[in-house]
Amino acid sequence: MNAPVGDAAHRRREAARRAKEWALQGALVLALILLVWMIAGNVADNLAARNIRSGFGFLQGSAGFDIGESLIAFSSSDTVLRAFAAGVLNTLRVAAFAIITATLLGVVVGLMRLARHPIIRGLGTAHVEVYRNIPLIIQLLALYLLITELLPMSTDALHLGEWALLSKAGLQIAVPESAGLALLAAGIVFLLTALLVRERYRRRVTDLVATLSGFWIGILAALVVWMLFGAVSGWSKPYIEGFAIEGGASLSPEFLALWLGLTLFTSASIAEIVRAGVLAVSVNQWHAGLALGMSKVQTVSYVVFPQSMRLAIPPLASQYMNLTKNSSLAVVIGYPDFVAVGNASINVTGQAIEIICVVMAVYLVLNLIIALAMNALNARILRAPR
Repeated sequence: MNAPVGDAAHRRREAARRAKEWALQGALVLALILLVWMIAGNVADNLAARNIRSGFGFLQGSAGFDIGESLIAFSSSDTVLRAFAAGVLNTLRVAAFAIITATLLGVVVGLMRLARHPIIRGLGTAHVEVYRNIPLIIQLLALYLLITELLPMSTDALHLGEWALLSKAGLQIAVPESAGLALLAAGIVFLLTALLVRERYRRRVTDLVATLSGFWIGILAALVVWMLFGAVSGWSKPYIEGFAIEGGASLSPEFLALWLGLTLFTSASIAEIVRAGVLAVSVNQWHAGLALGMSKVQTVSYVVFPQSMRLAIPPLASQYMNLTKNSSLAVVIGYPDFVAVGNASINVTGQAIEIICVVMAVYLVLNLIIALAMNALNARILRAPR
């Protein structure tokens, strides 16, 4: 019988190669499972020998500590699980705010670095070199001390018009009387407006430009709804009452320091990503846009910037994930993020191993969600016509 030749021989070699790869991967997975099982058994035996409880039953027990600020109602008598939920929401709040502001500031600074005017270019360079080369933890401590030491007391708070007061106690801002309902309505209007504008614009411009246009028009529509709620229901404005500030909504000094620190630190890296992406676009694209009668702003907005995002999205995803992980430094300045809540829970329950595993799992899930979202965006941009 003749030996197989041509395509048949190639298919047989490929099948043998794949079989070897699957066998090797299966062996590695089994070895990993065996290693984890051995470590878990060893840890369980050691905990039992020291009469230390194990398991996750503590999540339903009383937390036994308070949280300074929380988006949900919480008291020391609530469960540890609810404390974890409050900590996760605090982490999500500061991460979401910082991602938005760091992106906006990073884009502006990145374009400043490309400006022809030496002063504008120098300011952009100074921003990048200063904030990128100072450790984030040092910046957080400096910003926190700046807020808590140099700003006036609540009784002498800085008045930012009638709408905000700034002091050592943080930033108090005016909100509609029915703030919860106003926020819900503004969020719904933002989503609907952003989707409608995106669907209308995507027939004339790239997906990225359509998405950005929808985002900004959605923001404006949400602000209009927010202001209308304030005009109808009235405004809760901050005011000084004795030694405290009453009314409005409060942003703590810890939140302000963390938000500002994450924004400045991450925006420096985003600026370099934006600059590199723009420089990677062929100069002929600039000439083509200008030849069509576009202004420089229009050329950047509709020709150069969308193409630069093909290179910028992957490193931007890394920066967003780094920002989310860097928010765990909040424990240094006393902001009650998820890590701070986890530390307090360890002190009360003594379940260190389980709590550390929960913290690791939560940050893993958050970063996987960011990675999936950015990968989906990157795939859409790559599928778009050049």
